[in-house]
Amino acid sequence: MDFLQEVITVLTEFVKTGGPFFGVFIILLESVIPALPLGVFITLNMQAFGILFGFFLSWLATCLGCLLSYFLFYYLVSDFLNRMIKKHQKELKKLEKKLRTIPFSHFVLLVALPFTPAFLVNIACGLSKMSLKKFVMGILLGKLSIVFFWGFVGTSVIESITNINTIIIISLLLVASYLLSKLVSKQMHLNDENDF
Repeated sequence: MDFLQEVITVLTEFVKTGGPFFGVFIILLESVIPALPLGVFITLNMQAFGILFGFFLSWLATCLGCLLSYFLFYYLVSDFLNRMIKKHQKELKKLEKKLRTIPFSHFVLLVALPFTPAFLVNIACGLSKMSLKKFVMGILLGKLSIVFFWGFVGTSVIESITNINTIIIISLLLVASYLLSKLVSKQMHLNDENDF
């Protein structure tokens, strides 16, 4: 246990020495290499820069990382992929339409769930050419609970599941994200299928 604490202290100091830009960079790196542990990076940011600033940095970097993935697949990959799989174009168009027209509140809930593979969601949204407004608003709202979850839970998922307080807070955040997404959706007309 002491060894683990020592490792965490060394890593926290390393992130702190790198400064806020390094804290943002490691999370952006995770959005390009999804095998990296996002939860560990968020926890290190919160320990290195304090709960509020560490939370804000992690949330900002996570949202930027999602946006980078979305743009990459929206602009560079979707047209190429459509040309490559012409014989399955009909099925692909159906799937793209389904994703593009997903209700905003469902999209926010999908993004807000801690174990949703974010990289795949970003790719799918970019490939289906979901509207930028819907994608950005969904990511900004949904990622609040993800960053909170990983920041306060840390790297031990099993430990967090046995902590009733964490479960209650996460459940309340999911409900709040859902209700807020309904309100934002109505105000900004995000369920309309509109172009970029």
